[in-house]
Amino acid sequence: MSDFAFERDGAAASSAPRRPRASLGSAEAEEIFASFDPKILRRFFAFLKPHKTYLVLAQIAVLTSAATAMSIPYMIGRAVDAAAKRDPSRLDQLLMVFAGLVVLNAGAFFLEQWMSARLAQKVIFDVRRAMFSHFQDVSLSFMDKTHVGRIMARLQGDVNALQEFLESTTGALGDLVLLVGIAIVLLATDLQLGLLTLTVIPMLIAVRAIWLPFSKKTFRQARDASSSANSALAENIQGIRTVQETRREAMNFDLYEEKARENMQAQVGSAKLTQVMVPTVDVLTGFAMAIVIVVGGNAVLGGRLDVGVMVAFIFYVQRFFDPVRMLSMQYTIMQRAMAAGHRIFEVLDVPVTIKDKPGAAPLGRDMEPTVEFRNVTFGYDPKRPVLHDISFKVRPHEVVALVGPTGSGKTSIMSLTHRFYDVDRGQVLVGGQDVRDVELDSLGRVIGMVLQEPFLFTGTIEENIRYNTSASLEEIIEAAKAVSAHDFIMRLPEGYQTRLGQRGRNISLGQRQLVSFARALVADPKILILDEATANIDSFTEQAIQKALKVLFAGRTCMVIAHRLATIRDADRIIVLQQGRIIEEGPHDELMAQDGLYARLYRSAHASFDDATVAATGDAEFAMRT
Repeated sequence: MSDFAFERDGAAASSAPRRPRASLGSAEAEEIFASFDPKILRRFFAFLKPHKTYLVLAQIAVLTSAATAMSIPYMIGRAVDAAAKRDPSRLDQLLMVFAGLVVLNAGAFFLEQWMSARLAQKVIFDVRRAMFSHFQDVSLSFMDKTHVGRIMARLQGDVNALQEFLESTTGALGDLVLLVGIAIVLLATDLQLGLLTLTVIPMLIAVRAIWLPFSKKTFRQARDASSSANSALAENIQGIRTVQETRREAMNFDLYEEKARENMQAQVGSAKLTQVMVPTVDVLTGFAMAIVIVVGGNAVLGGRLDVGVMVAFIFYVQRFFDPVRMLSMQYTIMQRAMAAGHRIFEVLDVPVTIKDKPGAAPLGRDMEPTVEFRNVTFGYDPKRPVLHDISFKVRPHEVVALVGPTGSGKTSIMSLTHRFYDVDRGQVLVGGQDVRDVELDSLGRVIGMVLQEPFLFTGTIEENIRYNTSASLEEIIEAAKAVSAHDFIMRLPEGYQTRLGQRGRNISLGQRQLVSFARALVADPKILILDEATANIDSFTEQAIQKALKVLFAGRTCMVIAHRLATIRDADRIIVLQQGRIIEEGPHDELMAQDGLYARLYRSAHASFDDATVAATGDAEFAMRT
């Protein structure tokens, strides 16, 4: 298979070893149906507390609608009796009351729907906000092990399931009240006829008991097939460049067609099973009405029953099975909502491990801009350390470069400096304070980072450079000029007001990097971290940036990662890493004079550290890993 392929579960196929996923992707979490869970319901209804006024008004409207719906057939029956007895004054009174009930029923139904919709939207707004807030604080260690795109897509559907449940919950109460109320009215009006009419209920329960297990299995298959087809479609769109490059359009179409066909067959099966209950209820309704007509008709002919009562019975029977249909649907909605609630609260329960501890102190702008590692050992998996007993100190306004082959721990050092992760052993100090003892917000204001893969947000170039600052346009332009971004920005049709597409894809990768440079610099951090920041910039642009960086580095403490050794030879100090350990340290000339690993690598290849690692060191393990 080529780079792009579909897996049976819709995930990307890959020959590379997979990282273990978080429990959010477990088979239990993927269930579309779940049994009633009071704990989930209690947590969910906690979101209702701020909006209890809407809930109360909706319930009042529901009860009013149910009461008027039960009264209307009774009034019709009384009106029929009045007409049969030729009592026009009584008939007129009943018609006026009937009209009032119809208007009240319509108004209550409208208020019920309106209040339910507003309540659902407000609660779902709070749920979305809680999820977004929590995801922004979730530690990167969790994100490293989780397929975020798939989880977010799934949670979007789960939120919609909760919304559907909320909108139908108030109606479910009305349907239940209507169902019980009609049964009571039928029995109270004529016990014998009422009991005969309600004999269809055991048959309905039996049909439902047989239908439910099949429906669960079929609906689960339909959802799995839909998820697989959607995942395949999204993956194909995201990888369209690779698809067209390798000319796999025809093969991918065949693979997608297979998944789409499986989805179609599963959806047809679920729709077919769904429709089984509709004619079943209709048949039972007809059977109940036949009982009323035959038994009730004989009672009317025998003089035991008024014709109006029989007419009312017919209307009540029709009304009786409407809530039966709705409650059957709402039961399925409730099951989906329970499963959705499990998944949503599972996400909200993900612990935030990187957070301010009680009494954390802010880093002041007047603090000494130093970075120090003291005997740091760290691994994304604690059983497999990436860094081993690392110790070094970056003094104020010093430019320190980190070099080493891929996997030597350079980026991990940068991440620990910003406290994206916590160390397993040892200490990381910024400004002389352990990063675990300072406020994260102040740490973010002191440290600026430019990464190898720049991330630009949808918006104008000006907005992207100003990101998280209050810089003026003049300051933005000054920063852009400093990193040689101003000229290409001014060549764009709308200059700094040019809107960027998703991740800034309407400008080149090198231009995106320059914008991210300007964004970091306009924030004026005391400590600047560059992680392969010049890797995606052409040699001509890099020359201009090197000149700008000398000016920009002045007055700042800087840590730089670069594979191109030529780009960091002017650093005050170079730290050479290999397999998570520091093996050499010093300025460029001193390291060259030592004639160690750095010198051999530099002489072997000026362009790239990785390119020469195997040749210079004979590191067979590194060769296998790369």
